Amino acid sequence: MKLPDPDPPVMRPDEAACRAALARRDPAADGTFVYAVRTTGVYCRPSCPARTARPENVSFYATCAEAEAAGFRPCRRCRPNEPGLAARQAEAVARACRLIEEAETPPSLDALSRTEGLSPYHFHRIFKRITGVTPKAYAAARRAARLESGLLRDAGTVTEAIFEAGYGTSSRFYAAAAARLGMTPTAYRRGGAGTAIRFAVAACSLGAVLVAATQKGVCAIMLGDDPEALVRDLQDRFPRAELTGGDAEFETVVAQVVGLVEAPGTARFDLPLDINGTAFQQRVWQALRAIPPGRTATYTQIAQAIGEPKAVRAVAQACGANPLAVAIPCHRVVRHDGALSGYRWGVARKRDLLARESTTTRDEAQGDLALDGK
Repeated sequence: MKLPDPDPPVMRPDEAACRAALARRDPAADGTFVYAVRTTGVYCRPSCPARTARPENVSFYATCAEAEAAGFRPCRRCRPNEPGLAARQAEAVARACRLIEEAETPPSLDALSRTEGLSPYHFHRIFKRITGVTPKAYAAARRAARLESGLLRDAGTVTEAIFEAGYGTSSRFYAAAAARLGMTPTAYRRGGAGTAIRFAVAACSLGAVLVAATQKGVCAIMLGDDPEALVRDLQDRFPRAELTGGDAEFETVVAQVVGLVEAPGTARFDLPLDINGTAFQQRVWQALRAIPPGRTATYTQIAQAIGEPKAVRAVAQACGANPLAVAIPCHRVVRHDGALSGYRWGVARKRDLLARESTTTRDEAQGDLALDGK
């Protein structure tokens, strides 16, 4: 007669490791075990901020079910039997994003925070930490994306696309959205129709670089990891243009661009540029080109340089809309505290470009000193 299989042994967590994590109040240990306190009859997460219990009164369990089977109840403060704080915050932000995306008029910060039962300040901080942008910036980005989609559709007028995207007035659109489009809405709708653009993708030390040019000059320099993604980006930017692969003559253009990427502080770059942008963007981009290699400027300093001291946010938008990496050196713009902020082609590439320019400038200065010494 075959005896029934015995119950599988209960796997107890490593007590020494659990006590160490509990001493640190380590949030990374949440979900790996819970601890229970005999004197209170409560079990908690390792990160629970509750008062530290005496070691002899603490026991450890692998799961909430085991702790409850032993007669303990969940802590009301850290709620170990519910999703963790990080997960709850992520769910709250996801719900807020859906509300923003579905609303005809972007909801206010107060309305979003009330929905989640949080203060506006606390909700604003959580939203920005998780998404990287403020609720207002997220709403503006979604509205601008709807506008781009509407402009690229064949039906309707530009004005209809503006109002369908959620802009209350056309003046508000022209004030806020031009930096994202990089051209007038009518020109954007044409998608480059009637324009012949040659392009090529090459390899460089920063990954892949796409170079595109019209008859007037270089119109796009884009950096990335995936060459196909760069080509798709170019197609999306000029969906109605006649795109053709570069020939042998065009290789000299690409070579100059690659040289500029490899040595942004010293490479000679005298190619003409075909820069499509608003008047404001043109002023910002011209100011960027005036920053010497190896030097940086803040968004505030650029705004002051173009005579628009209050347009700091618009300057940042113009930097983000720059289609010509390195040739228009938006990588030389930093935050007011000197920290590196967002860069369209990745902060790591921005850091690398600045390091190359700094090294080149330092080497040149040392060379000048050596010549003076002679």
